[in-house]
Formats: sequence, structure tokens, C-alpha cells
Amino acid sequence: MIETIRKLVETYGPSGSESQIRDVIMEAIGSLADEVSIDAMGSIIARKRSGEPDAARIMLSAHMDEIGVMVTHIDEDGFLRFTGIGGLYPNTLPGNRVLFADGTIGTIGVEAEVTPTIAPKLEQLFIDVSNGKDHGIKVGDAAGLCRGLEVRGDRLIAKSMDDRIGCAIQIEVMRNLKKCPHDVAFVFSVQEEIGLRGAQTAAYAVDPHLAIAIDVTHTGDTPKGHKMAVALGKGPAIKIKDGRMLASPDVIALMEKAAQAAGIPYQREVLIQGSTDAAAMQLVRAGVRAGCLSIPCRYVHTTSETVDLNDVQNAVKLLVKLLESPVEF
Repeated sequence: MIETIRKLVETYGPSGSESQIRDVIMEAIGSLADEVSIDAMGSIIARKRSGEPDAARIMLSAHMDEIGVMVTHIDEDGFLRFTGIGGLYPNTLPGNRVLFADGTIGTIGVEAEVTPTIAPKLEQLFIDVSNGKDHGIKVGDAAGLCRGLEVRGDRLIAKSMDDRIGCAIQIEVMRNLKKCPHDVAFVFSVQEEIGLRGAQTAAYAVDPHLAIAIDVTHTGDTPKGHKMAVALGKGPAIKIKDGRMLASPDVIALMEKAAQAAGIPYQREVLIQGSTDAAAMQLVRAGVRAGCLSIPCRYVHTTSETVDLNDVQNAVKLLVKLLESPVEF
């Protein structure tokens, strides 16, 4: 599974520019689904059908896009000014590298007059592609952050664990799901980082009875960190509430029951800010019972997002157990 994760996290794919990561996922899911389609937004919908006429429709969604930057201006010396795609933290950016779709690498610099002890503003940063004016980058071109996967025991560190780790989990669930009494749509959504857009349109097409997002969440296990009852290595987190959603009690209960049946540890998550594809899926059509299974992650929206492999593998076990079991509403 680690090599699958490596390929996913190291692939280019900012919101709105997901074609490269989509190709990687399409190759990975291969013949694992009965039917695979790409919708008008660019999300992948991979369906496994039960063959039963009255089967419940269950939708899982993990977003394949990542945060990034977009060029807004190029000066006479070829330096690039940019805006954010998704939630960037300017204080974490100077010295980091970005990757454009054509493979060009740039370094994020900060204006010399900015006081080193004060966090810069986004407009005080620039991208240096280090080959003068003839770099071929245009206004409107997007780039993702650039850093490879590091494996330190059970801890995995990379950019874009948010949410390529969710994509990896869905792929692994598809590999391990042998018999399912439900019709399941595995969605790899686009444009989550700029407003949960891909999951909303995909959910309208799938029209699920039940929907679960797989995404990362913050932790409370670092020095003077968030006051949050989630930690690395203590199991996947079953979301109760986040900044935009109250999870369906039915979905919470189903996930807790599946975790207990699978004999795996799990945590209960209350996230003060931020949200996931579940918030968009919940409000489609006449409403959907929706929830989220979260992977605890340190340093979210940086180039060193950190997860624990045990939490990832236990999330796979939980979802396989849930999908293999009858669902009653």
C-alpha cells in the first residue's frame, strides 16, 4: 500500500488541474469496478454493483485535488506573483518548492524588506523558476507544492496526504471488498479544496441513500496544539461534527458498529473549523445521510502532512466491514 500512497502523494494535481492525478487513479483502479465514468466536473465515479434490484446505494468520496498556487503576474525579470488555490498558510511557504504541470520547478521566495521575524503576507511572496524570463509559465498556470514521501516506521510524511491518503484508502477498499450486498459508488472528487464542488455534482448523479467522505483531520497530540481528542496511531476518527456539518447519527452508528465488529480502535472527532465532501453530499437532492471517516493528520496544508499507517489500514478494515454488512436505516 505504501507504494500506492507514494505515487498518489507525489503526483501533480491542484484543484481544477486534476488530469494527471486522475490518470494515476484510473490506472490503479483498473478492473476493480464494474463501471467507471468521469463526470463533467472531472470526478471519477467507480461503481461496484451487487446485482440486487433493491440494493442500497452507498457513496464513498475522497478528493483527489490538492492545495496549490496560481500565477497572477509575471514581472520583467520572470519572477511570478501568485494567489492561493485552497487554504495556504503564508508563514509555511518561503523556501518551499512548487511543481507546474509541465514539470517546471519553482522556489517560493519572500521580498527582502519583509522582517524575518514576522509572517509574510501572500502578496509579499514570489516564485523563482531560476531561468530568467523564458520559462514558458503563463498567467493562470497552476502549481502544487513539491516534496516526496518519507517513511519513518509507521509514520508517513508528505505533501497532499490531504486527501491522497483518502484516495489510497478507497483503492485498497476496492481491492479487498469481495462480496457486497449494496451498490457502491467510489468517487474520487475534484475541487474539494475550493468548495467541495466535485462531490456535490457526483452525489447528485449517484443519488445515494448513504454517503461517507474519507478525508484527513487535525490532531491534538502536538505540544500546545489544538485542544482536540484525536491523536495519531489511535485509530481512524469517526466525525461527529465539523465547521459545516453535523454527521448523521445513523452513519455514526454504522461506522462505530463496523469498527467494533472488525476489532479495530477508533476515535470520535469534533472538528471546530473546516469540512469535507460529506457536507456537500449531505445537502444533495432531498438530503442524504452522510458522515466522514477521518485520518488523523499533523501539519495539515503544509508539505509535511503526517499520518500513521496503522490508522490508514484500520480505516480500510472498517470500511470493508461496513460495506460487507447489511445496512438498515
